[in-house]
Amino acid sequence: MITIISGTNRPESTTSAIVKLYASLLEQRGVTYQVLDLAELPADFISSALYHNTGKNEEFNRLSQLLGFSEKFVFIVPEYNNSFPGVLKAFIDGLDYPNTFNNKKAAMVGLSSGMQGSGMAMSHLTDIFNYLGMHVLALKPKLAFVNKNFDGNTLTNKLYLDLIEQQIDIFLKF
Repeated sequence: MITIISGTNRPESTTSAIVKLYASLLEQRGVTYQVLDLAELPADFISSALYHNTGKNEEFNRLSQLLGFSEKFVFIVPEYNNSFPGVLKAFIDGLDYPNTFNNKKAAMVGLSSGMQGSGMAMSHLTDIFNYLGMHVLALKPKLAFVNKNFDGNTLTNKLYLDLIEQQIDIFLKF
């Protein structure tokens, strides 16, 4: 099973829409997947689920337990301030260390409203996943100027869609 993670807690985000697109491409291939949307995190999880409160927030526990069923993860990573959203880092910090991601596999797709395509964000996240023992696929599509290249349902930039299709094909064999 593959878990697709929407890397922001922003409601009704472009990231969530890209997650739906990615999920539809997996469905076309008959791949079993689940979606973990960080918008579903409890608003108070930083104070109620981390550190000395580990295991005490049932909603956070439910979301983090979804990860245990997967050997592969796809992170859809928006660029926030030239990196990835802090909520994603806080979520990762709340997971079982090092067992959640150790010896598992990840793919990433970055998106940004500017020209970077979330490249620096995915680099930062790759460093974290390497530290946690996760193997990260080298092909990381960068969807720059996503608002100009995505209509809410479809990538209007053929290259972007081709790169994601190629990533999926490689990731399924990874």
